Amino acid sequence: MGGWRAVPTRAARAWHAETDGFWCMQTRNLTVVGAGITGLWQALTLARKGHRVRLLDRSQEPFGTAASAYAGAMLGPFCETEVYAPVIRDLGLTSIGLWRQTFPGTVVAGTLVIASARDRSEVDHFARLTEGYERIGGDAIARLEPDLAGRFSTGLFYAQEAHVAPLAAMQFLLEEIKRAGVNVAFGTEWRDGAAKDEMVIDCRGLGARAELADLRGVRGERLIVRTREIGLHRPVRVLHPRHSIYVVPWGDGRHMIGATVIESDDMSPITVRSALELLGMAYALHPAFGEAQIVDAGAGVRPAFADNVPKVAVRGQTIHVNGLYRHGFLLAPALAELVAAYLETGAIDNRVFVVEPS
Repeated sequence: MGGWRAVPTRAARAWHAETDGFWCMQTRNLTVVGAGITGLWQALTLARKGHRVRLLDRSQEPFGTAASAYAGAMLGPFCETEVYAPVIRDLGLTSIGLWRQTFPGTVVAGTLVIASARDRSEVDHFARLTEGYERIGGDAIARLEPDLAGRFSTGLFYAQEAHVAPLAAMQFLLEEIKRAGVNVAFGTEWRDGAAKDEMVIDCRGLGARAELADLRGVRGERLIVRTREIGLHRPVRVLHPRHSIYVVPWGDGRHMIGATVIESDDMSPITVRSALELLGMAYALHPAFGEAQIVDAGAGVRPAFADNVPKVAVRGQTIHVNGLYRHGFLLAPALAELVAAYLETGAIDNRVFVVEPS
């Protein structure tokens, strides 16, 4: 990974001058605001580094308003470089290692990318834009996913990629956070401003739009179905010229089918059009999905900046970690490590950091 600069910024120097006068690891008072996947990883990482951390969230129940609850939770750094900057790949690879070290439920089984025979050119196009794959034929597809045997003749296999079940992963992180001594307060509104001896890590997503004027909402819709007639072992991306989908196995017969990407901050339920598109593509993947039970249908709005790359924006005693777009689970662990490094040494990664003069 490139782009590192270990020179203390003026804002950071001012903070350290008030506290210890030199760069070293020491315990600090930190408030993490927002208990979505970004805030959970920030709180856990910083607590394990020895800081005094409290975690606040306005929702009465854990994850009640978090966009993370609607995620597919694919850890696909290579696949995501189809349309996103290389920094997504680099930080994503770091995050997979952190997930494996932290969450026992992390499944490293790779990602399978396929398309129907008439859309075979979509696979070639996807291959040109990505790396980290093996091009495979029908026999290899059948070995990876026996229930898809005979249905697809060519595909791409990204062996290093992974996935998690989002709510199980978030609940695990929350329990680890409590075990690490973090003071967790749900149903608590954040009152802007920090005490003199405190720094705030703001992870509120769209809740911080008043402070981050260039933040926008991107709506994503998804379905969760349950079936015993087909069982996938890894995320499968089905390419299509108009609307590609992915299907992610969550265990116990459950599969997540997603997801739309709509430039809107509309929080209303999933539309009939989107549900039909997702279900139609799932049926094309395997007709057994036609008999599956729909156990949940939902929509969430994800925070994003114009370039769809997350930002760590330092403003005095507040650090905004935001704009993770559709990469929350993929990038949250690596961003937490970057924030920890900044607090400890002043190191910044120029690809994601924005440090404003104090």
